[in-house]
Amino acid sequence: MVFSSLTFLYGFLPLVMVFYFLWKNRTYRNMVLLVFSLCFYSWGEPRHIFLMLLASGIAYLGGLLLHRLREKRRAKKCVFTVTVALLVLNLVYFKYFNFLAENLSRLFSKSFSLQDIALPIGISFYTFQILSYVIDLYRGEIEVQKNYLSLTLYVSFFPQLIAGPIVRYQTIEEALSRRQESWEGVVSGFRRFTVGLAKKVILANNIALVATTVYSGDSSVYGTAFYWLAALAYAMQIYFDFSGYSDMAIGLGKIFGFQFLENFNYPYLALSITDFWRRWHISLSTWFRDYIYIPLGGNRVGKWKQARNLLLVWGLTGFWHGAQWNFLLWGLYYGVLLLLEKFVWGRLLEKLPKALQWCYAFFLVLLGWVLFNFTELPQLFGALQVMFSFQPTQWMQILTRSSSLLQAMFYLPLGLCFLFPVFKKGLQRFPWKNTLALSLLRDLGYLALFALCVLYIISSTYNPFIYFRF
Repeated sequence: MVFSSLTFLYGFLPLVMVFYFLWKNRTYRNMVLLVFSLCFYSWGEPRHIFLMLLASGIAYLGGLLLHRLREKRRAKKCVFTVTVALLVLNLVYFKYFNFLAENLSRLFSKSFSLQDIALPIGISFYTFQILSYVIDLYRGEIEVQKNYLSLTLYVSFFPQLIAGPIVRYQTIEEALSRRQESWEGVVSGFRRFTVGLAKKVILANNIALVATTVYSGDSSVYGTAFYWLAALAYAMQIYFDFSGYSDMAIGLGKIFGFQFLENFNYPYLALSITDFWRRWHISLSTWFRDYIYIPLGGNRVGKWKQARNLLLVWGLTGFWHGAQWNFLLWGLYYGVLLLLEKFVWGRLLEKLPKALQWCYAFFLVLLGWVLFNFTELPQLFGALQVMFSFQPTQWMQILTRSSSLLQAMFYLPLGLCFLFPVFKKGLQRFPWKNTLALSLLRDLGYLALFALCVLYIISSTYNPFIYFRF
């Protein structure tokens, strides 16, 4: 089930809200959220729910043992190692087993049998959430959760379960048992949800047709110009798709009294690659920073070890996205760029005019999305060759035969407007709260936007979320 479906909007969400606010008891409300979250996850593939419950159980039992053995250092470390190993091996088996078997077969010229392994939706996200609980508990930064149902609710809470943001336990530790729901929170959450829904169904779904049409067509027809346009379209699509989902998750959290941290901060405003990764998928980059990079020594070690740490972290970051070589290349691509900014041209870059800094960062990010988009290496290298070989574009053929492409291109200027906070700042400066009439006008605008989104959902057949596959 996806947020941008009529089943969710007119079935699931109204039901969970009715049953949730029917009760005033916190325990009952948490049970409602847990039951509906498990139903949400099991909608498409019921059997995978047992895998998630098993992972939660491992973390729960491991947490209890860590708490009980908190004064016994060796035993505590042993329990921590076993718990983390079980969780990581679970992720590795379901996500990377066939990739490893296939590449070992090629390397050693032997036949390793491949398994029919279906990738559970959201396994990367909920595994990282569980790991953050176990690691923070081991470090003594949080209290143990002695209620298995509360821990399972943290893991399976439907707003952020399938595609993030990655919510750390310490962020909602108190909210699980003590939080304040309010009408203002419901209204504010609905507004944020509607903005995310519009990003997804109006912008991402339509802009996506530009990239998919060009990349699935004849490169001799579209040429270099349209391949760069497709790269721009994909960069816009993945931003509106993923940030839209994060907006919807944050909005749904507000409705039920939870405050999730922001996951995006206008990343295409970045003036460097370092700045970009402070703005893009913030929950993932901070997870790797706090649980991998800093424990390895971070910036406290020598330059060579810093370089090693950065390349390791970004290799893992790329590989986290999928068991394909292009994701590893994508991660290492950013690792190398961050190293160069840190040790080679970072200071020089800061002295350039901001316009040139922005062009530098945006150009490299566009190339990065090309690496990310093509899982087959021959297609990837073919696309890069077209982009940098200046092949001509058959404009007349496109204008006469690609009506759907031309229609989708009308959404590009609209998307460019919302890549940057122009409209957001304008709305914030407008005195909405000064009069009841203006406040009602704003809310009517959100209702109209929601209705428009529903019309787009009804008329569209393309509606997947990119990050569901991770």
